[in-house]
Amino acid sequence: MTASRPMIEAESLSKFYGSFAAIQDISFQVQAGEIVAFLGPNGAGKSTTMKILTGFLAPSKGHARIAGIDVQEDRIRAARSLGYLPENGPLYPDMTPRALLHFFGEARGLSSQKMRERFAEVVETCSLQEVLEKPIHKLSKGYRQRVGMAQVLLHEPEVLILDEPTSGLDPNQILHMRETIKKLGEKRTLLLSTHILQEVDAVADRVLMVAGGRLVFDGTPKELRARGGGDLDQAFHKMTGAA
Repeated sequence: MTASRPMIEAESLSKFYGSFAAIQDISFQVQAGEIVAFLGPNGAGKSTTMKILTGFLAPSKGHARIAGIDVQEDRIRAARSLGYLPENGPLYPDMTPRALLHFFGEARGLSSQKMRERFAEVVETCSLQEVLEKPIHKLSKGYRQRVGMAQVLLHEPEVLILDEPTSGLDPNQILHMRETIKKLGEKRTLLLSTHILQEVDAVADRVLMVAGGRLVFDGTPKELRARGGGDLDQAFHKMTGAA
């Protein structure tokens, strides 16, 4: 990938519900190969922004592009370059991981040979070997997150948008997910929504922060620390407390 190519673009995104602005005039780009943490307090507009970027919501104004494709104009083509993992991913609890991955592979039109190749790779990447034949409803939250990630990676998307991927995981599961994210970032572009500040130091090249529906910070983790006198918690409070 070319480092200067924008893979995620938000251009003056706004979403209104009557007179209430969930987000307003949010603009940023994520370049190819970047891992960007998307921070903000609950209700700040993170999920709304991500749903617009992935085509699940239409903006009241502005444009969202994935790999240069306008999401509203051609959502299907944009989706071919996109893998989206919501906070509570769409899993069928009575299926096994093996059955689920084959189901989504067929839905995405993968050939039998391509499906075999991709299945083997995502199972290895997400360490699912031990649970392939277990019903998903019997798996731990950590394993369910891994299954969701495997489904997201199945069609080899260039762009990954992950909404709170470590939420509800224990420390060991968080470590595994962080390692997976860093590995994926070697070949893909990632936008990672989180309210866990440790994720910034662990995985991010850059940080975006929203508060009150507006973008209030765009810079490196080092620059964010400087805003709080070297402390991420202080920086977060300073920029979001009033909102």
